[in-house]
Amino acid sequence: MDGMYEIVDRYIRAALREDVGTGDVTTEAIVPPSLHARGWWIAKQEGVVAGVAFAEQFWKTIDANAIVEPRVRDGDAVRPGTAIMCVRSDARTLLTGERTMLNVVQYMSGIATQVRRMVDAIRDTGVVLLDTRKVLPLHRHLAKWAVRIGGGQNYRMGLYDRYFIKNNHIDLCGSTRQAIEAVHRHRAHMGLELPITIEVRNFDELEEVLQCGGVDRILLDNFDPPALRQAVQLVDGRFETEASGGIHPGNVRAYALTGVDYISSGSLTHSVRALDMHFRIEIS
Repeated sequence: MDGMYEIVDRYIRAALREDVGTGDVTTEAIVPPSLHARGWWIAKQEGVVAGVAFAEQFWKTIDANAIVEPRVRDGDAVRPGTAIMCVRSDARTLLTGERTMLNVVQYMSGIATQVRRMVDAIRDTGVVLLDTRKVLPLHRHLAKWAVRIGGGQNYRMGLYDRYFIKNNHIDLCGSTRQAIEAVHRHRAHMGLELPITIEVRNFDELEEVLQCGGVDRILLDNFDPPALRQAVQLVDGRFETEASGGIHPGNVRAYALTGVDYISSGSLTHSVRALDMHFRIEIS
């Protein structure tokens, strides 16, 4: 993820502007500016932690003199009570920043935990687990960062780094062949060397793609495992194959055992539960 530091820096500053606004009036009213404290970031739930590097950058952004002491690394498994990080700064800084920091790292850790669960279920199959574009706008880089920490791989970052022909494109264009040919014309005209994925929903659409060719990967959408196995056999290695649609930790292994090359799952990011944590502050 090129330029990640700058992306995170902009995100942190925007998040603080949104939350702090004209000032943390309660903290300013109660806590003297000279009071120094330390804050402990502690897990309350078992899972995979993600966001340690984010938190380091976060606290240094608020206070360049903050002393940040990580106790675990991104990708480590944690249990309830595990100390993840200690931060030493003035008490006002810790109180003002704690919720913004926790909201992000709980979200990222929830994603990493879900990803790790699915990766572990298919680790011996050689199938690659991918994320999707089903992420909250403006949180994409954080979500995809967490996917990588959990052991999955990022698919396309957006609409600009891969041709992805979906059924709506085909319906509007007129046919599978016309859609593929249009993409090839565009790719040649723009001088782009981007891979091409096409989505199919049934065996008739799959047969059309096999006859047309001209793509790198076939996304088999909402095929159940028996149908997916049959589809993979029909493709017979001529194109990469990807399964998607309704795949979650409870059934991902059944899909992986069909011989498909990739599995993409929106459940990694669009509806994941945050990992429970808290931030305890004490006078130092």
